[in-house]
Amino acid sequence: MKYILFLILANSLFCESTFITPMEYASSLYKNPRGIGCQKCHGENGEGLLIAKYIHKGKEKEFIGPQINNISFEKFANELSKRKRGMPRYFLTDSEVQALYRYLHRNDKKSEKKN
Repeated sequence: MKYILFLILANSLFCESTFITPMEYASSLYKNPRGIGCQKCHGENGEGLLIAKYIHKGKEKEFIGPQINNISFEKFANELSKRKRGMPRYFLTDSEVQALYRYLHRNDKKSEKKN
C-alpha cells in the first residue's frame, strides 16, 4: 500500500501537468501582466478604449488606447517592444507575447491555425 501511495505522490510531483490552461494563463496575463492590465486601455477584447478627454492649448484632445485585436503577430510583437507615450514597458518574454496574441485572437479561426 505504501508503495502505491509513493508512486501516486511521485507521479503527481514529477508529471508535467499544469495548474491552469494556456488560455487561462493568457487571460490572466492580459488582465494583469505586470501590475496594470492591458484591458484598462485596450478593452476587454483588445477593441480599444477612450482613456481620457482633455483640453490642451484650447483644443479638445483624446487619449486613446488603440485597438490591438486586428493587427498581425509581427506588428503586435514589434509594438510591444517599443517605448510609447502612455504605454508601460512590460519586458515580456516571447512566450508571454505569443500567449497575449492568442488570447486576443482566441475566436479567430485563422490565428488558431497560425499559432
